[in-house]
Amino acid sequence: MSTAILAGQPVPGSSIEDDLRSLGFEVHTAADSAAAENLLAQVPAGERVAVVDPRFVGHLHALRLGLTDPRFPLAAIPGAVTAQAAGRPALTRALARENAVGGGTTLVDSLADRVAAALDTDVHRPELGSLVAAVPADPQARNEARQAVAAVDDEAVRLKSAVKARDGFFTTYCVSPYSRYLARWCARRGLTPNQVTTASLVTALIAAGCAATGTRAGFVAAGLLLIASFVLDCTDGQLARYSLQYSTLGAWLDATFDRAKEYAYYAGLALGAARGGDDVWALALGAMVLQTCRHVVDFAFNEGNAGDAANTSPTAALSDRLDSVGWTVWVRRMIVLPIGERWALIAVLTAVTTPRITFVVLLIGCAFAATYTTAGRVLRSLTRRARRTDRAARALADLADSGPLALAAAPFVRDRVRIPAPPAAAAGGLLVVIPAALWGASWQTALGALGYAGLSAVAVARPLKGALDWLVPPFFRAAEYGTVLLLAAESDVNGTLPAAFGLVAAVAYHHYDTVYRIRGDAGAPPHWLTRAIGGHEGRTLLVALLAVLLTAAQFKVALTVLAVAVALVVLVESIRFWVSAHRGGAPAVHDEGEPA
Repeated sequence: MSTAILAGQPVPGSSIEDDLRSLGFEVHTAADSAAAENLLAQVPAGERVAVVDPRFVGHLHALRLGLTDPRFPLAAIPGAVTAQAAGRPALTRALARENAVGGGTTLVDSLADRVAAALDTDVHRPELGSLVAAVPADPQARNEARQAVAAVDDEAVRLKSAVKARDGFFTTYCVSPYSRYLARWCARRGLTPNQVTTASLVTALIAAGCAATGTRAGFVAAGLLLIASFVLDCTDGQLARYSLQYSTLGAWLDATFDRAKEYAYYAGLALGAARGGDDVWALALGAMVLQTCRHVVDFAFNEGNAGDAANTSPTAALSDRLDSVGWTVWVRRMIVLPIGERWALIAVLTAVTTPRITFVVLLIGCAFAATYTTAGRVLRSLTRRARRTDRAARALADLADSGPLALAAAPFVRDRVRIPAPPAAAAGGLLVVIPAALWGASWQTALGALGYAGLSAVAVARPLKGALDWLVPPFFRAAEYGTVLLLAAESDVNGTLPAAFGLVAAVAYHHYDTVYRIRGDAGAPPHWLTRAIGGHEGRTLLVALLAVLLTAAQFKVALTVLAVAVALVVLVESIRFWVSAHRGGAPAVHDEGEPA
């Protein structure tokens, strides 16, 4: 329930009460600021409350943007101010100060605007664009405001704003022109973004099942269903923006389901290929490893540079200038294979070629995209003038996912070994990956994994504040995932690579979950969880030792057990955390960042 207080003298013929009720507000009137303060005190502390000038003239969607967005504790537009539970104390203080100054006299100017200006904390003021929100002072101004409202179709503005401002070429021109209308259709039937997100997941899983049949008809159906899943994936975000149904749980579901859909589809393709006698599990696992490492590069770079007051890199300034040239914007967005282009490529190749060709083309495209984006970010970092904040350094340390071995050794090497973090992480990764590639399950690989654990401690021994320290988490991910891939591929036992696929998927989920907790200002996963699953260096060493000590058949079983154990621990804790955060009223979030 939400409460709106109309503070001021009523205006004959005004529709403001009806507009507020249509947005779910229970409307009360107050003749002056003293009456408004009394009404505010009577509203339960957990409810949203708004103070609105009864003379308000504007679009309904302007009111919706100003008064119903769940992401902000305090928000205001001309003639209206609102507070959720977290913002109520600030609103109460501002209204009390208004009464102390004004003495509760009959209102002349807009009380809502005066209170909004007097708030002593941050207030969200949405960008209204062509939408009208005004408090006319006289009949002529009121008539002009009404004419301005009639001249702009707020439903058209609402539909346009439902589409993400920055997206890929395929999404912008091939999906969003019609998916926004699907989002409106869903909104008018009471569907929620989470329901659409779940429908997208189910559709993708059915697509994976069709691909797993290994038949041409199954591959064609899989490609079509994958596109349908992506349309629904766009729709859920557009529905959230259209109806302002943002939530912590929804942001988590949208992000994690995207990864689950894509990687489940890889598994379906590998199963389908196996039915036709072609083993492409190594390619499927390689595609998942490469795509996950690409995302970690994105996440680590963005979190490592969070808090910059301004764009301080000449390379970034050059990139901004290139974005001012129309055709370069789309070329640069397409060559990094964002989710729309990537899924369209996978869908088409699935329908008309074989799983092996699909994975080979995908690996080549993603490798080029990863090289392009990483090189650009390295150049930005080398020319960056700003200092990394403590928060950004903590985020990088959390993304590193260091376990008990590295954390225990870090204090001993902090003052004894002075190797910069990125070279230490890269050298440690090469120390285990090269033996795994050359000798497979051998003591050389096990010793390399032990050296990797030691150099991992060196990498995280000091705060990650160097220009290139954001490369540490991607180096760790590449080393761990690559070791699992190489040791599984070296085994001649059927089922080892699928088991490795499951293990990397479970660990990758943990790493994605860490990212989304940091993005939601919820902090990293609890320390006990990282200790329980060993950290990246502990898991790498364990897999290397299992490969050496066990037979190939036993190694397959061990990977399967490890995958199930890690998946159960991280999934149970993740679901517990996000559901409790949602029920506990955690601030709503919504990701408007780079295309995934």
